[in-house]
Amino acid sequence: MDAFTYFAMSWLSPELLGLTALGTFLGIYVGAIPGLSVTMAVSILISFTFSWDVNYALCLMVGVYMGGVYGGSRTAILLNIPGAPSAIATALDGYPLAKQGLAGEAIGLSTVMSVVGGFVGIIVLALAAPTVSEFAITFQPRDYMMLGVLGIMLVGSLSGSSLARGIFAGALGLLIGTVGLDPMTAEERFTFGVIELWDGINPVAVMIGMFGISEALHQLHHMNKAVIKQKISRIIPKWSDIKKYMPLSLQTSFIGVIVGALPGTGGDIAALMAYDHAKRTTKNPKVPFGQGAKEGLIAPEAANNAAVGGAYIPMLTLGIPGDAVTAVFIGALFIHGLNPGPLLLVEQPHMFWFTVGNLTLANIFVLIFGLTGIKLFSKIVECPKGILIPLIFLLSIVGAYAINNAIIDIWWMLAFGVFGYFMRLYGFPVGPVILGVILSSLTDENWRRAILSERGSVSDLFVNTLHSPLSVILLSIIVFILVSQTPIWRKWLRPKRFR
Repeated sequence: MDAFTYFAMSWLSPELLGLTALGTFLGIYVGAIPGLSVTMAVSILISFTFSWDVNYALCLMVGVYMGGVYGGSRTAILLNIPGAPSAIATALDGYPLAKQGLAGEAIGLSTVMSVVGGFVGIIVLALAAPTVSEFAITFQPRDYMMLGVLGIMLVGSLSGSSLARGIFAGALGLLIGTVGLDPMTAEERFTFGVIELWDGINPVAVMIGMFGISEALHQLHHMNKAVIKQKISRIIPKWSDIKKYMPLSLQTSFIGVIVGALPGTGGDIAALMAYDHAKRTTKNPKVPFGQGAKEGLIAPEAANNAAVGGAYIPMLTLGIPGDAVTAVFIGALFIHGLNPGPLLLVEQPHMFWFTVGNLTLANIFVLIFGLTGIKLFSKIVECPKGILIPLIFLLSIVGAYAINNAIIDIWWMLAFGVFGYFMRLYGFPVGPVILGVILSSLTDENWRRAILSERGSVSDLFVNTLHSPLSVILLSIIVFILVSQTPIWRKWLRPKRFR
């Protein structure tokens, strides 16, 4: 059979078609519940599907993966509780849109642009997988370390009016992320002799607390505010809006593919970088970013869905996972007797094209299921606060407990929720804290690897950085972003086209 036949295999079989649809539907609602991660769902599916035919198992798991990545935006928009870390950036402008009564329009627009991003990632996977994988494998530990630093530099986009407060919040997140045992030496760091801190503080518990509990407390503080009725007259976005935002969607989709193809990164960093790109390149937005700018909603949603196709590139071509979910997929492929890596395209090309076709089908189901049930979902925002606030608390507690089935995560979630409430009360952004926690492991571990590879010599590390074109590019971007966030640049040196 030719490549097209393998591509269309899951489309032509009713059983495979049904499993992909079921997986996508379940993935959307699993992704929407904080704490129930896509990685967890796919891991559980392996134990149920290891005796199945490989095509049946992959269809169900691919559907859950694609649907779950999109699903995190639902609660991010409606309740300001990101269903996954990759939806943190979505909440920055999605939730303000819901507070303006535009939840239906926000969900509809994010769905369409998520699907656009998904298709971009799939097309790049199909046409340029070997090329992109060769580029991804050239990244050294120092490059991953600088990628983490680059992500931390994005605090300027998440800090509102005060960069200093954003930097403080980001540094606090980095500090929280280093709690636990040292990844290289297993020495205790900031544990103060408490055994429960050896595993560190789970980033998802911090995220749910900072966004979910702090939002519930914020709502309690403003109980007298009237509930905003949602305008659900139009769910499918206007064609004029799609045309207007399509260039930005495509740009951020390519950012998502490239970042997603870098082993160990995934949609979290891709979404934040895409948000920063949108904020820097959008001229005169109708609504300021952070207050309901549609560009701030579209960019991260297109990027994190495009990162799915990007994450598959190193997995299928090199046998290296692009993110946590594809790491689980590698285990599933081995269980079914397949060997992902350089020989897969030579010895079993049918699996590559079957996966591409299955991802395409799952992405279509994301569009179908994503545009249904919006009216029902949007009613959540219209609930009386006496019902909505307990619902937020309940979802947050269930989500925190579901991470590791541990009570300690609930306590951490509640503690960071109260802390996040006071941060918001005094004008400190909570987004950079979560960003710092997420990026701490990427930055810390790769800094250690980079310095060990140079036998502890910082000067040798700097010299080798200057001899690598890729490292020089990343370093130059970091310096430029750092300079562009200074008051001197903003007042006198900023080019007119950025004003």
